[in-house]
Amino acid sequence: MMEQDPLSQLRDIHLPQPGGFWPPAPGWWVLLAIALALAVLAFVLIRRKYRRNRWLRTARKELQRLEQNATADDRWFAAMNQLLKQSARIRYPERVPESLSGEPWIHFLLETSPTDRVAYRPIVEAMVNSAWQPVPACKPADAIAFARTWLGGQKC
Repeated sequence: MMEQDPLSQLRDIHLPQPGGFWPPAPGWWVLLAIALALAVLAFVLIRRKYRRNRWLRTARKELQRLEQNATADDRWFAAMNQLLKQSARIRYPERVPESLSGEPWIHFLLETSPTDRVAYRPIVEAMVNSAWQPVPACKPADAIAFARTWLGGQKC
């Protein structure tokens, strides 16, 4: 009897062909759908916020124009108050800020100011009262600084 070599009876290992890049597995399709949905949602939310704050960009441009034409007269301070009232009307429509004047308007500005309410009180009082006085008591630079601070805290 002749002994046979046991290794000669083994067959070669046949591996399956490696998978290609296309078509992707179902998990990748789900991941792609989730990524697209998140991208669309982010686009919609950013666009909505951009549109909601359009008034703020316009107000800042108007403030910049007022800063370039800054003069210490009652008309300039009236224009500054008008800018703040227009902005407040858009930001706080339920509180009807366009009807406020004098002490209620000062209180409203300080109440809705983001910071330094106590420090800004004399400036705001002088700014609001300078719109009616022939010789303004407020410096335009102080009024511009307050307006810039106030507008900076009014994002929707």
